[in-house]
Amino acid sequence: MSSPSTPASSGDPASVIAFQGAPGAYSEAACVARYPAMTTLPCKTFGDTFAAVSEGRAALAMIPIENSAAGRVADIHQLLPKSDLHIIAEHFERVRHNLLACPGADPSGLETVHSHVHALSQCRKLIARLGLLPVVHVDTAGAAAEVAAAGDATRAAIASRLSAETYGLAIVEADIEDEAHNTTRFVVLSREPLDPEPDEGPMITSFMFECRNVPAALYKCLGGFATNGVNMTKLESYMVGGTFSATVFFAEVEGHPAEIGLGRALSELDYFSREVRIMGVYPAHPYRREDAANHR
Repeated sequence: MSSPSTPASSGDPASVIAFQGAPGAYSEAACVARYPAMTTLPCKTFGDTFAAVSEGRAALAMIPIENSAAGRVADIHQLLPKSDLHIIAEHFERVRHNLLACPGADPSGLETVHSHVHALSQCRKLIARLGLLPVVHVDTAGAAAEVAAAGDATRAAIASRLSAETYGLAIVEADIEDEAHNTTRFVVLSREPLDPEPDEGPMITSFMFECRNVPAALYKCLGGFATNGVNMTKLESYMVGGTFSATVFFAEVEGHPAEIGLGRALSELDYFSREVRIMGVYPAHPYRREDAANHR
């Protein structure tokens, strides 16, 4: 794992995984959990993270796509269609927020708490209990870095355990999130597709398509998935080029395109769509089975 003073780009790009955020970010924690042998490369923006892989400075990118408490990460759906990258894996990371402060700080003396707006909103109960003034930052790890640099015993941050280790902060309280289900789903991007075999286990297929601007277009596009018994787990839409008349959809289904049912559904989708682009075919994460079992 890289440190704030040692740039990951100095290593072999084949063993580097990029993420958006400062060192200690939850995305870096996901990188470490999924690929412990790889070197992490922090990037300022999601665009920079995509570029690190496209330009060969990193082999992979760990990208958050949705959170069970905060919803989808909107920027990603604008970047994916324009990229030449492929989804080769998914990772589910349980978000465990921690209240961090300078070592030796008295919890009763804390006055402000710094973090990303989503992290602050996900820890309202603790903030209210301690009577802290929330201060919004661009990201959680950056907030932790600033609190550590300031050395002010009245300031705290909400961030990951990795941030505490990275910046030498003490964990005042752990697991402070309001909702125990707080989980982020990441996708792993690569320059080359994974191309797994259909019999290698449960698969997820991610794809994008643009409907024709005619009545019942979406109904016709999706009909093939219903008639062929394909389970669609995600369907999201967004405008293209600032126009209200063109809509692109990002969708995910269970199955492999080589399977008869999904193959037929995709063929029908292709007939009724302007364009269909497969973004990735990859193994379904075990968390999906656990989550489905818990909500039966």
